Amino acid sequence: MSNIPFDLRLPSGARFNPELEVSPAFVKESLDRADGSVVLIDCREPGEFVIARIEGAALIPLGETRQRLDDIEDMVDQSPHAEPLVVVHCHHGVRSLRVAAALREMGISGARSMLGGIDLWSKQIDPEVPLY
Repeated sequence: MSNIPFDLRLPSGARFNPELEVSPAFVKESLDRADGSVVLIDCREPGEFVIARIEGAALIPLGETRQRLDDIEDMVDQSPHAEPLVVVHCHHGVRSLRVAAALREMGISGARSMLGGIDLWSKQIDPEVPLY
């Protein structure tokens, strides 16, 4: 999936790894298609999820990733796509990179981190999502 088309719109100085990350703009475009090609996972803590969230994201905190692998696999299996993109996001994109890498090690090859997390999502895509 390294040839994923994406609209970067990256903040100045941002580093981007196309093998592990997708931009918020790409995630938005994918979600707008509403075709089940994206499984969206929020790896933040429940208190953060209460403050700000992206509609449709499943909350699976970083510390629960391994224990909830079956839940993630179920979400992937429920997608009408043979290999949906599994997008993980957090606050700024650090935890989600760890989760995406761990998911790949656990066999979820379509796992990617959303660059900049929900913070960049709020700034670029949906200003109704609170910054914190």
